[in-house]
Amino acid sequence: MVKMVSHGKHIAIIVQQLNKFNPENQSVEDFLNESSKMLQTLNVTEGKFVLDTLAGCIEYKSLLDVVVNAFYVRDGRYCLISERNLYTIICYLATFQLEELGLQHFSRIVKSLDTAKMQKFLRFFFNALYLNTWIKDEWSQFYDSLYVKENWIDPLLRWQPKVQQLIEHLTDILSNRTTTVKSSTVTQPKEFNLTVPKPRAIPIPLPIPLLEKRPLVPQSTYKPPKEKKQLEEIKTKNRQKAEDLLLKANANKFRCATMKPEKRENTHDSMKSNPAFQAQKIQSKIHNIPIKLNAAAILREGALYQRKMEQELKRIENLLRGAGDPSEFLEWQKQMRGKDLEEQLAEIECRRLQGKLSHEEAVLAHQNVIQENKKKADLMREEKAELMHQYAEKRLQEQKEMRELVEQVVEGHKNAKQAKIKLQKYKQQIVQEVCEENRELLRQALEEEEEKLRKRYELIQQIRAIESLPSIRHKFVDLTETGGHGLICEMSIVELRERLALLREAQKAAEEEKRDQIIHEKQAKEQLLLDKLDQISLFRAELGRAAALKQEEKKRKFQSGERSMKDERILNLQKKIVEKTTERKKQAGLLKITPQKTSIASRKDPLQNHWKELEESRERQFRILQHGFMARETAQKMAAYEAARSGATICILRSEVK
Repeated sequence: MVKMVSHGKHIAIIVQQLNKFNPENQSVEDFLNESSKMLQTLNVTEGKFVLDTLAGCIEYKSLLDVVVNAFYVRDGRYCLISERNLYTIICYLATFQLEELGLQHFSRIVKSLDTAKMQKFLRFFFNALYLNTWIKDEWSQFYDSLYVKENWIDPLLRWQPKVQQLIEHLTDILSNRTTTVKSSTVTQPKEFNLTVPKPRAIPIPLPIPLLEKRPLVPQSTYKPPKEKKQLEEIKTKNRQKAEDLLLKANANKFRCATMKPEKRENTHDSMKSNPAFQAQKIQSKIHNIPIKLNAAAILREGALYQRKMEQELKRIENLLRGAGDPSEFLEWQKQMRGKDLEEQLAEIECRRLQGKLSHEEAVLAHQNVIQENKKKADLMREEKAELMHQYAEKRLQEQKEMRELVEQVVEGHKNAKQAKIKLQKYKQQIVQEVCEENRELLRQALEEEEEKLRKRYELIQQIRAIESLPSIRHKFVDLTETGGHGLICEMSIVELRERLALLREAQKAAEEEKRDQIIHEKQAKEQLLLDKLDQISLFRAELGRAAALKQEEKKRKFQSGERSMKDERILNLQKKIVEKTTERKKQAGLLKITPQKTSIASRKDPLQNHWKELEESRERQFRILQHGFMARETAQKMAAYEAARSGATICILRSEVK
């Protein structure tokens, strides 16, 4: 017998776990394994009791649902549906575990729960009439009637008098009267007087029932459909038409281009009569393009030239004081930048060649993987043949088992008809009782609703009578009087209007003053911009001359020739790439890979295009870096020089400045 302290706590745990169980999404074994992990805090006996009860409630759910459903229909109409699993657990303990637990321990479990609910359920379940009639019949639909009577109904009837005392004790507790329940004596186990069983005779095998013959498969399933033949005929006709049209088109290929001799003479005469077309030369340069600048651009450029002029004056002052000329340092800096540029170009070329080398190595690795995959495919075919042989043997064994199962199902169908008839009668009886109760409840609800509507109608009549009474809502207003609220700043509406008129006049005068001030400021700004434009034109002319001189010097240097770059790393990488390409071509010839049929060639084309694009972009970068990086100041000087050569004039409309 299991000894536990907190019975109510363990019953609550079992109810919680049963609420979580969903047979559609989870198997019983997985659910019990998860529950055992959650119950590791309990000791061995308590955990065993909880797991056994959980497994029993799930295993005998169909039997327990019969009792619990009937309880909710008859005595438990006002009980909560959420407490269904609680009644299922008590029903399981009373039916299957009462012999093992004993009455004393069972009574402790019942007393730890709600007294009223347990008293109502036990009185319903341990009713001798119910046990002998419909409970026995319903359980016999799932199990053999003799087995149900000997193992479940008879033990329950045996325990019924003692459980009845427990039920009376619960009723006394409910009516504030306590009575002592006599404890039953502990049964002493005795040895079984078993007889030696006789050897059983081998039963005669029953003949296998023959199933009805199935209709044969029609011959039309093995013949191709007529529609397919019709489509093929239409296809051949269309192909013949297309071939005829192709022959005609090839025969009359240049017929539209040939010209008759009469038309040829007419066209020749018309060409002679018409004068030849004289093309006009397009002017290479367009002079005097007006460039419009806004105020911000003028001020920005004027400030730039002002800063440059200050820097030049400062440099001249430093030279007069005895400072050194930085031209030697700038020349050295230029040489060092040229060396850095050459190193950078060599590094770019090395990276490009390394990328090409890695591409060739990747293609070789891919060809090796194809050979390995072929070997693996041969092994997989052999394994597949062995598995198919095993599957055929397993299929024969399953067919034998299915024949045995068909025999069992045919026997089960015979007993199922009687069970369906009994179940239908029982359900009809329950439906009649429920219908009578529903009619009574509907009648009561209609009477209550009519009473509410009558009271609401009387209340509406009273409200309408109050609203129909006349009310006086006339008020005379004097605009010269104040509100009479007792405030210091109170004034009448007439005084308020006069003050608002004075404020509007003052606001208009302030706006006029502000407008005059803005006009004067615009005129001053316009004059400042004109002065700045004159200054900018002078600076641009000087900068244009200086930029032209510098540009001529750069052209002389570039015409002298570019240094050829030679690096040992680049030469080594080029040799490696040539070796890898020859090796890849040899291996491709061994594998007999064509560019149209294999997957390698299909992948190769986009990869080659990608490498070509990379090489072109790097060559462009190489050319840009060879010509040198133009500084920001030199770019501005070049722009000024081009503007001076084209004779661009600056024009600003006075209306835009305003």
